[in-house]
Amino acid sequence: MRCRYCGQRIPEGELYCRHCGKEVRIVPDYTPLDDMLTAQIKGAIDGDEDIYNDSYTTRSTRNRNNRNAGRTAGAARNASGRNRNTSHSGGRQMSEEERRRRNRERARQKARRKKKKKRALLLALFLLLIIAVVGVFAYLTSYIGAVNKGNRALGRNDYTTAEDSFRNALAKDDTRPEAYTGLSKVYQAQDNADKAERLFTSALKKQGENIELYRACIKFYIRSDQKEKIPELLDEADSSISDALPEYIVKTPKFSLDDGEDYDDVQQLKLTAASGCKIYYTKNKKKPTTGSRKYTGPIQIEEGDTTIYAIAVNKAGIPSLPVRKSYTVELPIEDAPAVSPSTGQYSSAQEIEIKVPDGYTAYYTTDKSEPTTSSTKYTGPVEMPEGETIFKAVLVNAKGRVSGITTRNYVLN
Repeated sequence: MRCRYCGQRIPEGELYCRHCGKEVRIVPDYTPLDDMLTAQIKGAIDGDEDIYNDSYTTRSTRNRNNRNAGRTAGAARNASGRNRNTSHSGGRQMSEEERRRRNRERARQKARRKKKKKRALLLALFLLLIIAVVGVFAYLTSYIGAVNKGNRALGRNDYTTAEDSFRNALAKDDTRPEAYTGLSKVYQAQDNADKAERLFTSALKKQGENIELYRACIKFYIRSDQKEKIPELLDEADSSISDALPEYIVKTPKFSLDDGEDYDDVQQLKLTAASGCKIYYTKNKKKPTTGSRKYTGPIQIEEGDTTIYAIAVNKAGIPSLPVRKSYTVELPIEDAPAVSPSTGQYSSAQEIEIKVPDGYTAYYTTDKSEPTTSSTKYTGPVEMPEGETIFKAVLVNAKGRVSGITTRNYVLN
């Protein structure tokens, strides 16, 4: 017998298919011949042969005997069929009981599985609760937990709690920048920017290769409007730090004049910087800031000594290191003033004149002393005194440079 669902062969006597688990439905095969044989045997038993006499009355006795033999064989097959039907009926009854038993077993198994699932779910929830509690505790006692607690306290202006929380975070890990940043904000909120700066500089002395700590310090300088300290910080740092923070490195401005030589004429100094940068400078030997004079064109280097301090500032307001160069311009000076008349004896009064070039002032003496800027200033011709007179004159330019001295010896009788 084969299963009507999957087609697998089912051993005789089994009520379920081993392959698909479906129930075997036993239905006796039906053929019209069986019905006819059953009717013939019944007629033979009851002696009712009239059913066949109408159609077979003219037949020979021999044919009737043959039919009787056939009826006997059919009766035997019918009896066998009845035995099978009885067996099949009993099979169906056994199948129903087996099905109920299996249904009860399935129900019990389902209940057991449901109970196991419920226990597993409760256990999982309990474990999740334990993990959550442990996680919360670990978070609250962690570096990040302390930093977040400090930031929340800082947000509500609770500076004491904030400072304690940030210091607690630093005790757990003093290499990360978040706690330094938070603590510096606490000090800034209390108008103590110097203390905030010392916090960073002290840490960087111990952690000279901590790039993130340098970055946090730079952001503090920007936040506290001390950008001019950024180039100094990076200039003192290792080259690896500067290479890692190129966005804060600004090239210094370039000078068109060298400061290693003296100039004998007024000069024009040009300054240049990287694209997008502005230049600020001073001429009073003070370090420039963004509040100093802005470079807009060549700078006039006048006679004398001039010191130019300059910085370049990028679009983000980050300055470069200051560059200082000093220049000396010495204009050619007259060797000595021209004085007339010349040395000699005179019998009549004479006027003494000094030729004063543009840009100079003349000074003179008549008592043999050396003339200086404290001597008598020449403003016009001087009446020659009687007797012997030693007249000395000198020229002084606008920068105070003094020419040679011209001496005349006069005798007026």
